[in-house]
Amino acid sequence: MDRHITIIGAGLGGLTLARVLHVHGIPATVYEAEPAPTARAQGGMLDIHEDNGQPALAAAGLTEEFRGLVLEGREATRVLAPDGTVLFDDDSTRGRPEVLRGELRRILLDSLPAGTVRWGHKVTGVRALGEGRHEVTFADGTAITASLLVGADGAWSRVRPLLSGATPEYTGKSYVETYLYDADTRHPAVAKAVGGGSLFALAPGKGIQAHRESGGTLHTYVALSRPQDWFADIDFTDSATAAQRIAREFDGWAPELTALITESDTPLVLRPLYALPVEHRWDRVPGVTLLGDAAHLSAPNGEGANLAMYDGAELGKALAAHPDDPEAALTAYEQPLFPRSAAAAIDGADLNEVLFGDNAPQSLLDMFTGGESTR
Repeated sequence: MDRHITIIGAGLGGLTLARVLHVHGIPATVYEAEPAPTARAQGGMLDIHEDNGQPALAAAGLTEEFRGLVLEGREATRVLAPDGTVLFDDDSTRGRPEVLRGELRRILLDSLPAGTVRWGHKVTGVRALGEGRHEVTFADGTAITASLLVGADGAWSRVRPLLSGATPEYTGKSYVETYLYDADTRHPAVAKAVGGGSLFALAPGKGIQAHRESGGTLHTYVALSRPQDWFADIDFTDSATAAQRIAREFDGWAPELTALITESDTPLVLRPLYALPVEHRWDRVPGVTLLGDAAHLSAPNGEGANLAMYDGAELGKALAAHPDDPEAALTAYEQPLFPRSAAAAIDGADLNEVLFGDNAPQSLLDMFTGGESTR
């Protein structure tokens, strides 16, 4: 039997799968559209959870390397009122150490044999060939045949249509992403407001969420519940004007909060939020499966990367446990995947109601004081 696994997508989930397979002596190739590992920024901070992300890294044999990436103190959390009043401030740890996504991706890449990831391979088509085999075609005109194909290719997965007709739908909310660099020196009032970890400044339907990354870097997601047409009227290629337009939605808010928008050192990036149906699942199709956002894209709730890595680790372990029966492995992987991802999607929807619902920010304060965590 050809045990070689073909993985589409070099995100955290696909790389975790490749690493766990390597640990078990199973060869894999990862095809990634980006031309190089440094082709784009890899996003901000991730809190790695004890019940999924950390076990996934343990299965990958990378716990020690992961611990070396942890940025101490970043679990601190504060909630500010729109006028800047501190409503909640907690610098305790909750077993969810924070790391930079790009650094976590780097240790996964470094743990794989040379040549495992094939960069610059953008998938343009996938089709079934029968008997569990699939042909994958790339933008450069080349094609490969996969005996076992894994779609780890995110929200707009090219592999998903082999299994499901579901497509992501707009959640009604978008993030606008900004960065402030060297904020302790250049923006001391803003840096003081954010504190040492996460900041939440919320109101019904909107909010400013910022996180201190390494050094004085402040990474912000401005959340607005608006239809896509509303954002389409904003020219994000003119970042200064776009920043002023977004900041107008926060008129009257403290300047140390709105500066996270208007003083951004990077062009504003619009990030519409999409989700698959909460109960998304598919019937077993020979020779192909999905993981991460390709399988269960949902509203952001701090679980996405953790779940993707956990999916990758669980799939890798299932394939190792059924070396001569890939269908048994895929069944063993998918059966718990569906309820696990549905529960996470429900939690995500609930959290978004806590953050941006009619009772925000009191709903978040109630959650914190009840001993819960937001992420």
